[in-house]
Amino acid sequence: MDTFEKLKVALQTALDKKAEEPVILDLTGLGALADYFLIISALSDTHGKTLADEITKKLKEHGITPVSIEGYDLANWILIDYGDIIIHIFKPEIRELYGLENLWIDAPQISIEELITC
Repeated sequence: MDTFEKLKVALQTALDKKAEEPVILDLTGLGALADYFLIISALSDTHGKTLADEITKKLKEHGITPVSIEGYDLANWILIDYGDIIIHIFKPEIRELYGLENLWIDAPQISIEELITC
């Protein structure tokens, strides 16, 4: 499975589980640790853990396991690292506090609609 297919599965799973405000940042060529960030918001600790569980489950069905998962216990900011893709699951107030979209302002955003339909 290539990077875009992996990203598409993760995004669709997140949307199916009612993730809020999805953003995909293209970090290729910016010297980042990954090629893409998928940033989503969860409305509660339980919602965040459910999103993380479902995304990892769906990708595991395709034989893809994360390099690491951080922040699952507290669920304020769950980070799932797949090497080429890093998925950030935030509670809204923590997402606003860290502002990854602003930190990576030079990274182009990939259209959610285009990725889902391709």
